[in-house]
Parts: sequence; structure tokens; C-alpha cells
Amino acid sequence: MRHTARMHSDSLYHRHRFPAEIISHSVWLYFRFALSFRDVEEMLPMRGVSLTYETVREMVPQVWPELRQLLATPSSSPGRPVAP
Repeated sequence: MRHTARMHSDSLYHRHRFPAEIISHSVWLYFRFALSFRDVEEMLPMRGVSLTYETVREMVPQVWPELRQLLATPSSSPGRPVAP
């Protein structure tokens, strides 16, 4: 999962039952593809993760502010010149 490579904040995820990668991926799916909580719930068993839509609903407001900041930071892209 490329989008979760740099999303390891112990303070953000320390009280959750699921690993940070699962939480970040669930929240990312919810916002990136405009899915419902139930859609995310139905997609995750295909990846071997079993959680309820209520779990996703509880995770979104807690994780989204920090996840949004991480995704908004500029990253290098193949066609973009690197600043000196």
C-alpha cells in the first residue's frame, strides 16, 4: 500500500485494535473513492480484514485530519523538477 508507507504515528493509532496500515487504508478508501462505510466494510474482507462499518465510522474522524496533512505534503513526482 503505497499511500501508507509514511503513516506510522503511534500516538494516533495506539488505542485501536487494528494496525495503522489497516486504519489508514480504510479511511483512504472512504475518502478517495467516495464510498460509504458499508462499502468499505464489504471491500476489506477481500484483503483478509474483518471489521464492521461502525468501526470505520469511528476511525474516520479520528484519523482523517492527520491523514489529510500527510497526503497534502508535496512529494516528488517523476515529471517534476527537484528544487535545489
